[in-house]
Parts: sequence; C-alpha cells; structure tokens
Amino acid sequence: MDIRLLDASDAKKYWDLRLEALEQNPEAFATSYEEAMSRENPVEGVAKNLSKEGSFTFGAFHNNDLIGVVTLMQEAPLKLRHKANIFAMYVSPKMRGLGVGNEILLEAINHAKSMKTIENLNLTVVTTNESAKKLYSKLGFKVFGTEKRALIINDIYYDEEYRVLYLKQ
Repeated sequence: MDIRLLDASDAKKYWDLRLEALEQNPEAFATSYEEAMSRENPVEGVAKNLSKEGSFTFGAFHNNDLIGVVTLMQEAPLKLRHKANIFAMYVSPKMRGLGVGNEILLEAINHAKSMKTIENLNLTVVTTNESAKKLYSKLGFKVFGTEKRALIINDIYYDEEYRVLYLKQ
C-alpha cells in the first residue's frame, strides 16, 4: 500500500471513489449521491479542490487503485487558524479491516502536526459507525458533543458525534 498527498492529476480516481462512498455509505456524508451526480464538470471541481491552499487530501493506493482517502482542511480565518478539520474519510469496503483507515488518518494527523499552527483537529462521525468511532478513539479523538438528528436519509435520522484531537496540550 502506498499513501501520498493527492493532486489535480488524481481527480478522476478521487471522483470515482467519492461516488462509491456516497453509494456505499450515504449516512457518512452530508452530500448525497444524487447531488454529486448533478454537478457540472465534477472532475474539474475535484481537481481545483485538490489544489486548494490549506486543504490536503491523502490517498491510499493498492496496485495503483485509489482505495482510501481523507481530507485535512485548516480553518482560514485568523482567529480559527489553530484548528483543522478531518473530512470525507472513506475506505473502499473490499479493503476495510486491513489498517488502511488507520494509515491515511495517521498521515493526515502527522501532516497537521508538521504545520505548527494547528492545535486542534476536529471531525464528526455518525454514531452508528462503530468501526470509525473505534479508530478515532484509538488515535486519541475525544467526543465533545453530539448532534441529534444531524442527517436525514429516507426519513431515517442519524446522530453525529463531534470529536477533537488536541495536538498541543
């Protein structure tokens, strides 16, 4: 397995994996598959996002296939620059349970630590996603709140936990 920072040349592979994620785990993302499919020039949009300042998307590759991703995004406002968010984490079902999520998330955490200004890493996770919650806990993310009914999909509500990892004590 190879882990690296993605760039604009990875946009098509990222988009394909993103669509898989939205189909496989709709409860884990605010964007729906239908919304994603209605975007104009989505691969171009992904390419721009992969080149955006303050945003870092790490990908895990197996046999040149993108099998997992996670995005680290630093807050832009001056008063919030000590914080960054973990977004859009996903590992393809065929590669789950092999440590891929752990490896890409560690890559994002280590990158955040190298940025010096980042002190807090925040993320949200659907409360029913036990494997993700276990991983986040193992890596030190602590729950600091829960949003009831954060998402609704087909008339079913999903709660989300808010978690933080303090990089500096």
